[in-house]
Amino acid sequence: MRAGTQCAIVGSAETEVGKLPGRSALQLRLEAAVKAIEDAGLDKHRIDGLVARQPMRNPQSNYSGLMSERLGIEPSYTTDISLSGAGSASMVLSAVSAIQAGICTTVLCVGGDAATAYRGQPSRGRLASEGEDFRSPFGADGAPVMYALAAQRHMYEYGTKSEQFGAVAVACRRHASLNPNAQMRTPITIQDHQSSKFIVEPFRLLDCSLVSDGAGAIIVTTAERAQDLPQPPVQALGMGNACRFSEMTYNVPITTTAAPDAARRAFRMAGVDAADVDFAELYDCFTPVVVMTLEDYGFCGKGEGGAFVESGRIELGGELPVNTHGGLLSQAHIGGMLHITEAVTQLRHQAGERQVDGARVGVVSGQCGELGIHVTLVLGADGR
Repeated sequence: MRAGTQCAIVGSAETEVGKLPGRSALQLRLEAAVKAIEDAGLDKHRIDGLVARQPMRNPQSNYSGLMSERLGIEPSYTTDISLSGAGSASMVLSAVSAIQAGICTTVLCVGGDAATAYRGQPSRGRLASEGEDFRSPFGADGAPVMYALAAQRHMYEYGTKSEQFGAVAVACRRHASLNPNAQMRTPITIQDHQSSKFIVEPFRLLDCSLVSDGAGAIIVTTAERAQDLPQPPVQALGMGNACRFSEMTYNVPITTTAAPDAARRAFRMAGVDAADVDFAELYDCFTPVVVMTLEDYGFCGKGEGGAFVESGRIELGGELPVNTHGGLLSQAHIGGMLHITEAVTQLRHQAGERQVDGARVGVVSGQCGELGIHVTLVLGADGR
């Protein structure tokens, strides 16, 4: 194994995704957990840590304890993560930290939701932001509105075009068309993107992520233990977290995000730079987030992201394949959990038609707080 955290992902699983009526978030998460344990070739009683991302639409305190109880295990480490879009990647940070501290040895991380049943309804028992009292009366409420402000500013400062945002949507849909477990598999064109209706300018429908049911799970353990398990271990080479602000209202300028700080820390820990990365699974709640993340990770200069995503450069066979599973835009919006499971699949070289040739190093991002909170993971293929 390479240096880095000396931890590895040894189990990975997804449920089916899309609109799954009659199935709760807990049911979906338990299914993903059981499948991940089976994938790792483990007895469930070897799981001594459990980290759960709180369901967005039906939050419940002590969720990791609830899952442990339903799985029939008694872990020595449990915790809940509630960082919305950064939560899935943050679970890996929590798992690695607990293992390195000697609190536990093998950690199950699980996330997912049953979102379609709640479509159009407010999240139960959850206040999105204390600042909403100051924003909602003026119409500045909801993720599309706030992310649209950053997108508009990026277009103003750097000349980024709507068609370039569309290139992200087209790439994600092309990759989803090769993924049997994707919610939206019909390929689209830039013209399809430009013809889709406006949601909030400059966002068209195809700039926006999906509403999805589904779940995913991974298992993290030490690099040493990973050698005795059946699946090729995926190394956790580097991790980084950064927080600049909790909502865009408090950020000036609004095209500055927390991504550069998180990426710099993760790349330094892993001993790599952008040129070493073979593919990227980037959080894509809206297409401009991918453009800005590519810039902030150093794959191109600031303001050059629009040009970078054009001409198939982020598609399979291109310079840097991005969201090879389809992302939140086309596979499913499961809080970024499936970005991690896809990276594992790629680094195991088990992705079939969508496999990135020779994939050895992949990057995963998670973000929330309207670009103000960011988590970066650098993952590597088994070095045996």
